[in-house]
Amino acid sequence: MPNPQWQKSTYSPDASNCVYVAATPTGTIHLRESDEPDVILTTTRARLHELIRTLKAPPSTHSA
Repeated sequence: MPNPQWQKSTYSPDASNCVYVAATPTGTIHLRESDEPDVILTTTRARLHELIRTLKAPPSTHSA
């Protein structure tokens, strides 16, 4: 991915352990952590949305 426009998560602290996100023109989402910037996870908007929705759900609604 040439020259991604990384943005720091608003939920990340200022100093360390930051999560960054970048999107491609085709809609692919890339995620990385400040501690290991060379490790990049790739997903889709729909999958990222589902992950965030699941993590925000009350514990009683999580599947085992």
